[in-house]
Amino acid sequence: MARPSLLTTHDHDRDSAGMTYVYPVVSRRAGGVSVGINLNPNNACNWACVYCQVPNLTRGTAPEIDLARLERELRAMLADILQGDFLQACVPEGARRLNDIALSGNGEPTSATVFPQVIDLIGRVMTDLDIAGKIKLVLITNGSLADRPRVQASIRKMADLNGEVWFKFDSATATGMRAINQTRIAPEKQFERLAATARLCPTWLQTCVFALDGKPPSEAEQAAYLAAVRRIRSEGIPVRGVLLYGLARPSMQPQAPRLAALPAAWLEAFADRIRAAGLPVKVSP
Repeated sequence: MARPSLLTTHDHDRDSAGMTYVYPVVSRRAGGVSVGINLNPNNACNWACVYCQVPNLTRGTAPEIDLARLERELRAMLADILQGDFLQACVPEGARRLNDIALSGNGEPTSATVFPQVIDLIGRVMTDLDIAGKIKLVLITNGSLADRPRVQASIRKMADLNGEVWFKFDSATATGMRAINQTRIAPEKQFERLAATARLCPTWLQTCVFALDGKPPSEAEQAAYLAAVRRIRSEGIPVRGVLLYGLARPSMQPQAPRLAALPAAWLEAFADRIRAAGLPVKVSP
């Protein structure tokens, strides 16, 4: 296993450890080390979010996964963190703790046909290393496949592994989803998937906000988002809150020149409106 140089919140290089599927990052939202699992090393995703940091992103699904290799890599990385000097050598002071294992990577992780087997594998490794229930297992997802039985069964298993889902929710309008996520999924259908996910496993909305062509999200976009938050509350959907974040790393997509980070004050003001609508918010400018 290669050793990365000092990790930072601004560099989430998925090749830093020289592995195919496993990579360590310092997560600004998690506040510690997150061991990432990349089930899309082919850089393929069924969405194409304009702020995505994946170079050479293509439309598609996860490739065939070598489960034995994934397990070897995960065990090696966790052993170095838990029993070696990885934290002292590679992690800034103040972030030297293992926070979670996160299914994220270079595309939609639930598109892997063996996603259920991956959850079983992770659970087995966590149990063997006596970290089950002591750290989180996070799924970072666009939620587009969350109505499929195999995905729902896997998310239900995650709940037993101290699991948490970060469900992408950048816009509550069809226009916004087309512009930001480049998908034509109907917002109502996506809301149904969110509701189903939140009832299976603790779930947070993951919302990226930024300026497009010099302008922040319109008042209409903000109003639609706040209406969705109020609906979540009124329908008793057990969403834990919102992870509201800005652009910390540059987009690798063609739209990158059109994007810019918003001032932290803008994010805080929008966060206050979300809180007033009924959900807690964690802000990462």
